[in-house]
Amino acid sequence: MNLSQIETDLQNSDFQYRLKAISALQDYPADVAVPLLNRHIQDPEFLVRTFVARELGKQKTSESFAALLQIIKFDNTPNVRAEAANSLSLFGKISVSHLVQTFLRDDHWLVRRSILAALVEMDCPEDVLEVCILGLEGDDAAVQEASVDALGYLANSRQSEAALTQLLKLKNSESEYIRVRVAYALKHFNTSEAKAALAELRQDTDHRVVGAAMENLIS
Repeated sequence: MNLSQIETDLQNSDFQYRLKAISALQDYPADVAVPLLNRHIQDPEFLVRTFVARELGKQKTSESFAALLQIIKFDNTPNVRAEAANSLSLFGKISVSHLVQTFLRDDHWLVRRSILAALVEMDCPEDVLEVCILGLEGDDAAVQEASVDALGYLANSRQSEAALTQLLKLKNSESEYIRVRVAYALKHFNTSEAKAALAELRQDTDHRVVGAAMENLIS
């Protein structure tokens, strides 16, 4: 799509045209794309703002980074903020502190799960551990379960011992869903404490927990 057509479609009242125009900007350099994307970070249609957040992640400039920070702080739609978090993570280590701060500030489960998934993909075990502990202290079950999963990914990191300590605290959780996730996470750890905890979970009163703890036992 040529630039003139993109600019025309971005003004179209039908948001479908704006979506196609936003997507087409991926073929243009940052000095062309980012100013046009910035004009639509407050678009009335949340799908357009989601596309804007996605495309800003593909443009590695200080302007696109700043725009994503604005979206992640001020947009009123969790889907858009979650997409902005994903895009922010594409900038690498410079984004980590901002993602952690967003996790502290924004307690929506979709945003928090997006941040957890992004941090797990980066080499920042201390930050993963911090957000996992925060997630476990919250009230959202989906975030709690994702936090348990993320602790499992720390098994081969320099925060392995601290992650295992957190998991061992959770093996007697009142939530059977948490105990299921703990059973899976413990399998990443090759320690006597982890093996003993798994043995306990194989005696759990809930068959789903037992199943999770028994899975892959015979190989």
